[in-house]
Amino acid sequence: MLSSLRIQNYALIRELEVNLSSGFSIITGETGAGKSILLGALGLILGQRADSSVLKDKAVQCVVEANFNISGLGLEDLFLAHDLDYDPHTIFRREINPAGKSRAFINDTPVMLKVMQEIGYKLVDIHSQNQNLELNDHSFQLMVLDIYAVNQERLKQYKSSYNEYRSVDMALQQAKIAVEKSKADLDYYRFQFDQLEKAILVEDEQEMHEKELALLTHAEEIKLGLSNVAELLNRDDGSAVNQSKTALGLISKMSSYLPEASGLAARLQSVYIDLKDIAQEVSWIVEKVELDPAKVSYLNERLDLIYSLQQKHHVDSLSQLIAIRDGLAQKIESVSSNEEEILTLTKQRDQIYQQVVDLANVLRRERISVSEQLERNIVSHLTLLGMPNSKFKLEITPLTEPSMGGMDSVNFLFTANKNGLLCEISKVVSGGEMSRLMLVIKALISASKALPTIVFDEIDAGVSGDIAERMGLILKEISKDMQVINITHLPQIAAKGDHHFRVFKQDSAHETTTSLKRLTPSERVEELAKMLSGENITAAAILNAEELLKS
Repeated sequence: MLSSLRIQNYALIRELEVNLSSGFSIITGETGAGKSILLGALGLILGQRADSSVLKDKAVQCVVEANFNISGLGLEDLFLAHDLDYDPHTIFRREINPAGKSRAFINDTPVMLKVMQEIGYKLVDIHSQNQNLELNDHSFQLMVLDIYAVNQERLKQYKSSYNEYRSVDMALQQAKIAVEKSKADLDYYRFQFDQLEKAILVEDEQEMHEKELALLTHAEEIKLGLSNVAELLNRDDGSAVNQSKTALGLISKMSSYLPEASGLAARLQSVYIDLKDIAQEVSWIVEKVELDPAKVSYLNERLDLIYSLQQKHHVDSLSQLIAIRDGLAQKIESVSSNEEEILTLTKQRDQIYQQVVDLANVLRRERISVSEQLERNIVSHLTLLGMPNSKFKLEITPLTEPSMGGMDSVNFLFTANKNGLLCEISKVVSGGEMSRLMLVIKALISASKALPTIVFDEIDAGVSGDIAERMGLILKEISKDMQVINITHLPQIAAKGDHHFRVFKQDSAHETTTSLKRLTPSERVEELAKMLSGENITAAAILNAEELLKS
């Protein structure tokens, strides 16, 4: 529950701190005194957005701090999920600086506003007059039915399966789009791939063919040149080999009397052996080199094919061509893979869809099973609130496709008149009727919703007298299960509170400020008497106020 609220520099509030208790708390005050300011400050704590316009003193930051007792609410896992320290006495704080920058804290740990909203949603329900319009919202109507049916755990299971279904279905649609796109390009990919595949490209063959072609192209020149070299080395008269052999013999004879001859002989021996080897190798090469016009033609054609493919694909190496070929093969293969993925995803989606339908059917059965009881309870409470001719009907319509809330649409049908036709709420409910109907619904679902605190902002709009008395009794009944804070203008409701606060304005020479005061028993009598008779409090009003409190 909300234990305390501290507000600094917000709207007309300079500084205010209030301690709150369990049970039924009443807030009263004249129109314009600042009751809505309190709700605005509490809204900041629950994650509503704000800017520097809320600052009373534009040079000083605004601080709103709320202390909650959250023991027994089972929020430990939620705090852990957001990496927050759990404390049964948890403090929410908002700070807004003069530049309009806002910071949010939970137990002194900075948090994003959405985290404050998520946790705050489980702590406080603020109901204003504008929220009466929620009754026209079919999603709100469905939520009311599910809360009454205690469907929270079933809804959690359903939403888990539904989100999985949506995720798989989205993956399936994306796979189908990918296949369609791939199929559109498939003929082009296959043409490109077939052309490269038929070329039977081999790594490094381009360099090898270019060298071989250069050899064959110059074969005649090579053969003639090497033949001349072989003749110079091996001819019968004056060949280099024979002359080096003769010179070796002459030098060797001088080795006995010429010291240098041995060295020269060794060198000539090496030259002779090298020349002899060279002559043999040249002769072998001459025999090997052949003129092959057919091979030249083949190599030219092969290289022309490689060059044309490189030019077509804007690359300059054979390895790049091979990479393109392999990439095209993968693209072609991926079409088949995507088609297999579609079959797998379709099967998976259909299985999850059946789970979703089964869980939706469980939800529908629970909704139908409690619908008549909810209808009777609403009519019964409305009768107590002075609407004895009311008729209320829950129209549950099956949907053909799953939605986030199941496979049902819920429509509230209502009439307040005897023999009146049931119609959608938005078409037949007046402001006062809307307030009473919303109060009845809140009363019926408050215990199931398991919220620690609910704030009603003038939910009694449009009612008075005995009906107000009965609304007060219903609010009092709700406060047995949760903390109820009610802002009201009606003394019949204010008298039912366990605690009573008055909002009032104070004027000084320089400013107007809003303050809040917990009333003593005597002050409370005076406040109720003022609500009954106006500023000029009469003795009868005092007696009436005392009677209201006693009752």
